[in-house]
Amino acid sequence: MNSDSITGKLGKTYGGFAALSSYAQSPFLLFVRLYWGWQFMQTGWGKLHNLAQVTQFFTTLGIPAPGPTALFVGCVEFFGGFLLILGLASRLTGLVLTGNMFVAYLTADREALASFLSNPGKFYGADPYTFLFAAVLILIFGPGRFALDSWIARRYPAQEPVQEHPLQRTRADAA
Repeated sequence: MNSDSITGKLGKTYGGFAALSSYAQSPFLLFVRLYWGWQFMQTGWGKLHNLAQVTQFFTTLGIPAPGPTALFVGCVEFFGGFLLILGLASRLTGLVLTGNMFVAYLTADREALASFLSNPGKFYGADPYTFLFAAVLILIFGPGRFALDSWIARRYPAQEPVQEHPLQRTRADAA
C-alpha cells in the first residue's frame, strides 16, 4: 500500500468523522442555550427579588447608582436568559450577557480577571466564568438550528439588494 492511498483513506475517514460530528453542533448549542439560559434567568430572578441586598452588595463594590444598576443587571440576566432559551436575538443577547459578565469580573472578581494568564485556574474558577463562556459560545457560534432566530431566517430569508455594476450604466445615466 502506498502512502497516497493511506493518506487518501485517512482524509476520507476524517472528513466523514468531521461531517458526522458536525451534526452535534445544533443539539449542543440548544443544550447550552437551555441550560445557561435557565441559569441566567435564575440569577436575574434572584437579583430582582432581593434588590435591597444586591443594591447593598453593589454599594460595597463601589458601583455607581447601585439601586438602578441592580435592577438593570437583574433584568439583563433574567430577560437575557429567557431570550437565550427561545433562541431569539441570540447573538445580540450573547453580546449583552458577555459584557455583563466582564463587568461582573471587573467589579466582583477583579483579582481572578487579573490572573487570566498567570493563574488560569483562578480565572476559570470564578463565578462569572461559566456564564461568560456560555454567552461567548452563543455570540460566536449563534443559536444553532433549533432556535427562533433560525426559524425566522428560514421563514423570511433576507433579500439582497440588487447592485448594478458601475460599468453597466445606461446612456440616460451617463448624460
